[in-house]
Amino acid sequence: MPTLSWRHHTLIQSLLSRGPLKEDDFHAIFSHVTGKPPGAHQQLFNEYLRNINLELGYVQFELRACRNQYDGNVYYGVVNNISDDQSKLGTKYTVPQIAFYKGIVEVIIQDVEAQGRISNIQALNIRMENQVPRGTDSQSQGGQTQVPPAFRNFSMAQKEKTLEQLMQDKWLCLTLDEKIGLGVRSFLDLRSWFRTNEVPACEVCNEAAVKAQLCPNEGCNVRMHLYCLKKKYSRKQVERVCPGCGTKWPGSAVKAEAVEEENDPNLTSQNPQLPGPSVRTKRRIREVGNNNAESDSCPVSASLHETKRVTRNSARLKSFR
Repeated sequence: MPTLSWRHHTLIQSLLSRGPLKEDDFHAIFSHVTGKPPGAHQQLFNEYLRNINLELGYVQFELRACRNQYDGNVYYGVVNNISDDQSKLGTKYTVPQIAFYKGIVEVIIQDVEAQGRISNIQALNIRMENQVPRGTDSQSQGGQTQVPPAFRNFSMAQKEKTLEQLMQDKWLCLTLDEKIGLGVRSFLDLRSWFRTNEVPACEVCNEAAVKAQLCPNEGCNVRMHLYCLKKKYSRKQVERVCPGCGTKWPGSAVKAEAVEEENDPNLTSQNPQLPGPSVRTKRRIREVGNNNAESDSCPVSASLHETKRVTRNSARLKSFR
């Protein structure tokens, strides 16, 4: 069993105290405590991460890396691998706030267009009664699920405050087009949940394609992250066609949201041994297509009903653990 030094402890503490850190920042801390930059000492960096995870594994924690699907940046963070009643006691969020967050995540991942975002109005209109856990003691005599008072009384002002807290804590984010997307902590913590709930995966990296580009063929379910797409077709001799159906894939006219990446490193979010950062150039956002109309009905039902791609597979959701 490896013995962790003060250097290992410093790396762990930096992630625990500051939350998920960008690759540049985490590498800078590693360079400061070891005197050796990860780029020139990749094997040492990987060894540090392995030893840290061996120790964290005893308490069901893991130092993990992921890529933010909105800006392409790599982040490192410490996550809890076990979601039980005891660990839930450690959160600062109330049960209605967690249910509200769950509702937002479900709406985002059920978007068959893989835009990875919803409007602020859609978020505020999340129906709390749809988030009442099934199989609880909140049942009426007729077998119907009763909405707990805490859910029923969860006001619009409380939702707005919760949105601010979730964005501040990096569970959600504000995209460059002023929409609400998943934060980097969601990508770190919900990786297993995405797979369990069969969220469609990227054809290249096999990670959940929450924010991705779809194959132009309406009958094909292939989707790829923008950074994976750019890497896959970066060489001129590679034919730009869908790997699933062979349909010609659009050239540079990708459904670009905000960020164009260059020198994109080879990455899967499961692997914490990641190469250095990439160079990114921001674009002015161009809204693609019309925004979904707001509705008084459940945003989940509305988004699925209004989509153009009726042949796409949507995620089959199970309840959060």
